[in-house]
Amino acid sequence: MREIIFDRNRCDGCGDCEVACVVEHSATRDASVALDEISARQTRIRIQPYKAQYHAVMCVHCEDAPCVAACPNGAMARDEQTGSVVVDEARCQGCFMCAMTCAFGAIAMDPVSGLSLKCDRCVDRLHDGRDPACVEACPRGAFEFRDLDDFVRGRMRGTAETLGEASRMFGGDR
Repeated sequence: MREIIFDRNRCDGCGDCEVACVVEHSATRDASVALDEISARQTRIRIQPYKAQYHAVMCVHCEDAPCVAACPNGAMARDEQTGSVVVDEARCQGCFMCAMTCAFGAIAMDPVSGLSLKCDRCVDRLHDGRDPACVEACPRGAFEFRDLDDFVRGRMRGTAETLGEASRMFGGDR
């Protein structure tokens, strides 16, 4: 399964990902007018500063998503093709049971409709074989859309190399 991976060490807080999100979820999908559309003022991803770094607050599309289980109307559901947890606005009643169960604080209220609003990984783009808008928009490469298993294997390899180098430095390789 491919996931949006965020590297806080690469993020400079520019907000291009937030703008791309607003544009992608606007009615026109036109950057020159999207930010003026009332329905698109809320981004589904938020970059938050904390201790001299920036952090992305967004849905992580949990495998056993508590927001899906908590929704009394079935408005929170998993898109079968992409695996993304999405909101069916026609079924959402704005009770925010989903937001109360989200451990990541990634579900907000749309200020216009009063319905749940969250990252959907740009599900329409995924259906077209494209990456999420935040991934494409980030000038520093802080976002990647990668296979999670490949990412984890790469991290393990990096950790093994670091430990191996440390061991050699301190005489563990005699």
